[in-house]
Amino acid sequence: MKGYQQLQAISECLHQNIGQQTENTYFQKLIRQVDRTLESTHTLAESLQLAHTWVLKIAACLRYPPSSYVDQDLESLNSQIIENEMTSLLEQFQQQAKNNRVLSALYSAVEYRWQLYGKDLLHCYDILGLPPDNLLLESLFNRLRRRQRRISGRKSTKELRDFGQYQVLFSAKSEAELLEQIRCVPLAEYQKHRRRLAQAETPRIFQHRLHRHPRKAIQHLLIRYIDRQTELSQSFQFPVELSCLCNV
Repeated sequence: MKGYQQLQAISECLHQNIGQQTENTYFQKLIRQVDRTLESTHTLAESLQLAHTWVLKIAACLRYPPSSYVDQDLESLNSQIIENEMTSLLEQFQQQAKNNRVLSALYSAVEYRWQLYGKDLLHCYDILGLPPDNLLLESLFNRLRRRQRRISGRKSTKELRDFGQYQVLFSAKSEAELLEQIRCVPLAEYQKHRRRLAQAETPRIFQHRLHRHPRKAIQHLLIRYIDRQTELSQSFQFPVELSCLCNV
């Protein structure tokens, strides 16, 4: 669903530039491809959006996450109220899920899990202070695991991708000693590696912008394209003008 929304934003940005300086054969073909993809996936995107709406309804029925609700509202609830509301909601969901492949698949998964684990999820509404999930406990286990790996050695290299291609380990007993070690690195060498790191991070940054703000990312590319097109046209015109002056 997120990809479809990103493609919609890209299509809107490209259509805004029709008839302008950026319009050429490549962009005309690109717009047709994007529009064809949007048209072929429009029905599926609507079904996914409807399925997402039902997921939000189920979360609201379960009052999840608890941080989104006032404590007084949660204290007035009990397992029987939630069970009745959930049963009624699933009946409505079943009626709307007919003749819709995506909704039918979602309903089957929700109804199957509710029948298996629904009773176990209701204890948190009867026991005050019992969390509805174990995310905080898993987070604690992950922190303990990371600390243990720092001592014994990591098995994963994911952190290296997050922090860049270079990591430096300093061993110092004071801030003054640490500063002295850092100053031993030549400034020119440091700046060279910083530029290499920035170049290596450029594709990842573009992908991040394209996913977060697709309209702005495509508009930025179009502006760069216009600037480059203007620069190339000026460079081709200069030799012609120079040759004309030489002939005069």
